[in-house]
Amino acid sequence: MGPITKPLVSQLHIHLPSPSVKVLIIACMLGLGLSACQPSKVEQTNTSIKIDKDKLSVTPTTQIPATGKPVVYQVFTRLYGNTNTTNKPWGTIAANGVGKFSDFTDVALQDIKSLGTTHVWYTGVPHHALINDYTAYGISNDDPDVVKGRAGSPYAVKDYYNVNPDLANNPASRLAEFEALIARTHANDMQVIIDIVPNHVARNYHSISAPKGELDFGANDDKTKVYSRHNNFYYVVGEDFQVPDASNGYQALGGEAQPLSDGKFQESPAKWTGNGSRLAKPDANDWYETVKINYGVKPDGRHDFPTLPRDYATKSAAEHLAFWQAQDANNIPDSWRKFEHIAQYWLAKGVDGFRYDMAEMVPVEFWSYLNSHIKHTNPNAFILAEVYNPDLYRDYIHLGKMDYLYDKVDLYDTLKAIIQSKASTAAIATVQAKVSDIDQHMLHFLENHDEQRINTSDFAGNPFNALPAMVVSTTLSRSPTLLYFGQDVGEQGAEIAGFGQPTRTSIFDYVGVPAHQRWMNNGKFDGGQSTADEKALRTYYQTLLSLSHTASALSGDYMELDTLQRQLNTQGYDNQVFAFSRFNHNQQLIIVSNFSQKQSKQFTLVLPKTLIQNWHITGNKTLTNLLTNNTISQQLILNNQGGASVDINLQPLQSVILELKN
Repeated sequence: MGPITKPLVSQLHIHLPSPSVKVLIIACMLGLGLSACQPSKVEQTNTSIKIDKDKLSVTPTTQIPATGKPVVYQVFTRLYGNTNTTNKPWGTIAANGVGKFSDFTDVALQDIKSLGTTHVWYTGVPHHALINDYTAYGISNDDPDVVKGRAGSPYAVKDYYNVNPDLANNPASRLAEFEALIARTHANDMQVIIDIVPNHVARNYHSISAPKGELDFGANDDKTKVYSRHNNFYYVVGEDFQVPDASNGYQALGGEAQPLSDGKFQESPAKWTGNGSRLAKPDANDWYETVKINYGVKPDGRHDFPTLPRDYATKSAAEHLAFWQAQDANNIPDSWRKFEHIAQYWLAKGVDGFRYDMAEMVPVEFWSYLNSHIKHTNPNAFILAEVYNPDLYRDYIHLGKMDYLYDKVDLYDTLKAIIQSKASTAAIATVQAKVSDIDQHMLHFLENHDEQRINTSDFAGNPFNALPAMVVSTTLSRSPTLLYFGQDVGEQGAEIAGFGQPTRTSIFDYVGVPAHQRWMNNGKFDGGQSTADEKALRTYYQTLLSLSHTASALSGDYMELDTLQRQLNTQGYDNQVFAFSRFNHNQQLIIVSNFSQKQSKQFTLVLPKTLIQNWHITGNKTLTNLLTNNTISQQLILNNQGGASVDINLQPLQSVILELKN
């Protein structure tokens, strides 16, 4: 969630590559002869990709096995299947359309699968506050004064025991329609992830679908106290909530008249706001559409729950569960139990894992409690958390029992700075070394719903400029890769949808996603309306991400080669080039990327003796580029010192993933 809930004021400037750059990218980097990679010494895949050399289209003919590194495809569920191209600012659902669960057909899911996907993160599934009339289904109307956008933020959950009615063909059967989507996703050999937003809920949270005995958040709170261990919320005692003063000319619903849009919202006493504001009248930039959950943290920061011993960092999830089961039940804050029940509810529905919003705003002991319960139910559950403080990474992984954390502050920020010529590629080795002990836990991405689209002047200028970074992000470690829908076809996020400004595809309003819609081609998912550049880009993403499963070395060891080249002053190797190796006993890879948008790079890459010893090879080797499946004329040549060298020639924005061949 983070800063995305604030009104965005940045302006969008789109820079498209020149025709000469496009030709260079397609001819030199993607290759017209692209085919599925079949590396030697690796478990063979039953995947093949057919390339139409004229149209650069991709047709998956078989499924990619869910082995190797996970690939998470994040889809903003209400936007994915929407074919409406109107995109009227603040447009209603009737004007701008909305995607449905049913849009995820077998054809759509196989298309997602062709990107190497193992897990689909369906964003925006739990029922959140939105501006639409579903009173006929027993759902109360939401107040525009405390809803961001018309379609609403998915991180202002209103009812954790049901799903967004916008996403159903029949809102009365919305839960059954989502259960059918879970089953379809599983039938297409992928797993399902949904959000849990532990730090806050919608200001008007009220479940009409909770199982018998499950009370709403706040139902039993003592509202005469700012804090009590078993209160679900914090209170501004003696003061009523006031809607924030608008900033930058903001008007709810763009100024449209609406009965509930009167600048007022009844809440007495006022609750603390989701981002921690203790004001009865929060600021317009606060997360005012949400209220903060109390996890037994007193207003002065002291903890009012059992302390998890530090040595539990080395203990199993089962041992964590036993610790919590041994505690006095009265010492476990009520909010902990509520979220544990919510997680179990969705696991029982077939959900395979969760993405936790702003996890570092919740104490790590709670995560030990929740995740140990989840792992007891499903030991293979996929647990991903949004954490931005590197100093907390190890606590949330080892003590909190998280599987994966965002690698945002280090790797993502570094790659973005390199693309923008604000940093040297040498920084990649530095930030990767910082997480060397937890590298498999650090999920990599270049886009998600919170971040700017690559294809904006505020990020890369065009989608091809980020491909070297995508190669590094995908292949650098054993960690999963996350792909945001539309990224693979260069989505711009240029629409003025309503709340906020462009550079990010709106998560607050009803909108169409143009490049994705062209690829979707009215449900055919064949790129029938896509440009040649969009098809070429998607071909590249399919080939690259498929290596997560077909290249076993990517689940093996890592050695960076960058520092050695700089120490040796390797001629031609500079601050726009990065090289490293990934290897195991079956496969050895050399991966080199040229981040320069204009300059070719030629140099002799030196490989140290320690790497050659780890490879256990003797004699010279030929090399195959797995991004094009072409054997190159250069060889890896062993030297008298026990090391080796290989000549590298990279075009602008080109990467190579070189596999050693006998």
